Amino acid sequence: MMHLLCQKCKVLIISINCSIVRSQIVRYFYTAVKLIDTDAATLFIVWPSVRRMRHSIATKKYLLLHQMKNDSHILVADDNRGVLEALELLLRRHFRQVTLIRNPAVIMSAVADGRPDVVLLDMNFTSAFNNGNEGLYWLERLRATYPQLPVVLMTAFADIPLAIKGIKAGAADFIQKPWDNDRIVEILIAAASKVRKHRDVSCSPVMYWGESDEMSRLKELVGKVAATDATVLITGENGTGKELLAEEIHRLSGRAERPMLKVDMGAVSETLFESELFGHRKGAFTGAVSDRKGKLAEASGSSLFMDEIGNMPLHLQAKLLSALQNRQLTALGSNHPVSFDIRLICATNRNIDAMVADGAFREDLLYRINTIRLHLPPLRQRKDDILVLARRFAAEFGTRYRGCEMSLSDSAANRLVGYHWPGNIRELRHAVEKAVIISGSSDTLSASDFELSTVASVSPEIPKAAMTIEEMERQMISEAIDACKGNLSAAAQQLGITRQTLYNKMRRYAL
Repeated sequence: MMHLLCQKCKVLIISINCSIVRSQIVRYFYTAVKLIDTDAATLFIVWPSVRRMRHSIATKKYLLLHQMKNDSHILVADDNRGVLEALELLLRRHFRQVTLIRNPAVIMSAVADGRPDVVLLDMNFTSAFNNGNEGLYWLERLRATYPQLPVVLMTAFADIPLAIKGIKAGAADFIQKPWDNDRIVEILIAAASKVRKHRDVSCSPVMYWGESDEMSRLKELVGKVAATDATVLITGENGTGKELLAEEIHRLSGRAERPMLKVDMGAVSETLFESELFGHRKGAFTGAVSDRKGKLAEASGSSLFMDEIGNMPLHLQAKLLSALQNRQLTALGSNHPVSFDIRLICATNRNIDAMVADGAFREDLLYRINTIRLHLPPLRQRKDDILVLARRFAAEFGTRYRGCEMSLSDSAANRLVGYHWPGNIRELRHAVEKAVIISGSSDTLSASDFELSTVASVSPEIPKAAMTIEEMERQMISEAIDACKGNLSAAAQQLGITRQTLYNKMRRYAL
């Protein structure tokens, strides 16, 4: 090892073997690395004088850049192995994860799997031409699929027209080789921070995943799907968390910077359908006293969640299909079509395939909304998750109402696991919240604290094999209404659904 003190700059220059630097101990002490030759075994470490730094704003910024290791993930794409090694050595001190790829063909899959916060993309790979077209091509692909993902371009053959072309194509910045270490770190950290500002708003996921194998597989699939703009159809019973899953997909998507819009198709009347989705102009109909944007236009650039899509009347499905196919809408009272750009997420608790077979739902519309289908199993089919979720809710509501996390006794745990949960997670959450409120002074919930419906306990004895899901649902709703002596609000609460949803189902089943 060689030490050299530069009196002019007040810095210590150290020549050290690369293998030593790679050790965990030494890695904590160097601040800036200048790799003279990517194939050489020697590098130079620049260690500024601490006393000098205390009096310099510039060096304070320098220290901040080089001592901060954020929680971001960067993906670097370059065909030069030496360049990748040099960048890894530099960037691993500032990013939690550094992913290196040499083959541009795997860029899209690498982004989908790793979900990086920023991409550093070389503009020339194996092509014999140094015109930057390769980089511009992959930039276009990335921007189309992940519009919120910052992409920083890099090339050794930079010129002003090429830089301008890259920025116009959507690049976050432009770097020329050989790069300045301070500058490239500053650019990349700034680009990554813009994405993470929104991702870090909520540190905990909004989805109640549980720990069952089925939900673990679903979570893994959601991680892959969310990064794309693919249309998603979520199926599952009431209370399984379809809306929460839609919110989770949006939160993990490149559109998360804007809020997701929601519309309950079961609650939209036929007369207001077009106005709700497409908007209207002033005077288009009686009561249209001003212009109004429809949900499709309002959600442009973000995600639109259409709940209870199976409740949409057949004659209105054609209008929605036409709008989705053309990505254009025409507001009521207007003759001018307007383009929109949305990520569509739909949900239904109905057997949508059976509806298509019966002619109650358009097959071509199903193809349009069914690019990816995600099914949420009922809670009774994921027994392993009941106690996991119940303990989570007990801790949540215990902290909110009692100022401490509450736990479950063995008797309470046994009662919860043995219950049928027709209202699924929604019912479980409400049951735990009520138990926390009415329980005594103890911080442990007992079985007697849970007032569970006797209606649900009837379901397991019903010969389900001889019944369809819709038949079972109709019977359960009918029994709940009878048990509540016709009080629909109480029946809806007992079933774990909203009163409006209960009304819709009563109309559907002619109850």
